[in-house]
Parts: sequence; C-alpha cells; structure tokens
Amino acid sequence: MLCYQAESPADPDAAWALLARPGRWHEWAPQVRGGWGLGEPEVRRGALGAVRLLGALPVPARIVDVVPNRSWSWRVGPVLMDHRVEPRPGGGCVIAIDLHARAPVEAALR
Repeated sequence: MLCYQAESPADPDAAWALLARPGRWHEWAPQVRGGWGLGEPEVRRGALGAVRLLGALPVPARIVDVVPNRSWSWRVGPVLMDHRVEPRPGGGCVIAIDLHARAPVEAALR
C-alpha cells in the first residue's frame, strides 16, 4: 500500500467538499480531467462511471465505499484508492490517499 498525506489549515468540511465532488477533482488533481456517473454532487456508494486521466480515454471506475464527511473509496482499473479527510486537534485537517494494488502497479504509481 502507498499512502500520501498532507496537513492543511482548511476546515475539514471544506476539504471534504473539494475531495468528494467529481466536478471539483481537477482543482486538486490536475491529472484527473473529470468524472462521470460517480455521484452528484458528491460520490455515491455503488456508483459506476468513468474518470478521464491525463486527457486519455475515460477509464471505468466504481465508488465502493463512502463514509460521509470522512472518506470514500473507489476502484479505477487495477487500483483501489481510499481518500480520507481527518480533522486535526486545534483545527485544520489531514488529507490522505491510500493506494492498494499489486506490487508492479504500485511501483509504477510511485
């Protein structure tokens, strides 16, 4: 598993709105050009749609889990990604993504 995280002074609710709304993904992930059929305005458990990565053809994606205002997970091709927003004591939050895939795929994503 690969884990990437960053601390932010942002309110956790503001970070969640950015992370969980497919229409806003391009604001924090420039490699993601858009997502369709995955929930509106926020991701929805069980939704099946597509995501456009690096301007390429759409790649099928499925939202596999959502914990409102905290985390959501999706499968894109051979990769399962967990996105998390964790409030920090005293304010702000930690924004994290965990990537789960077979070793060769994880190595390529590093």
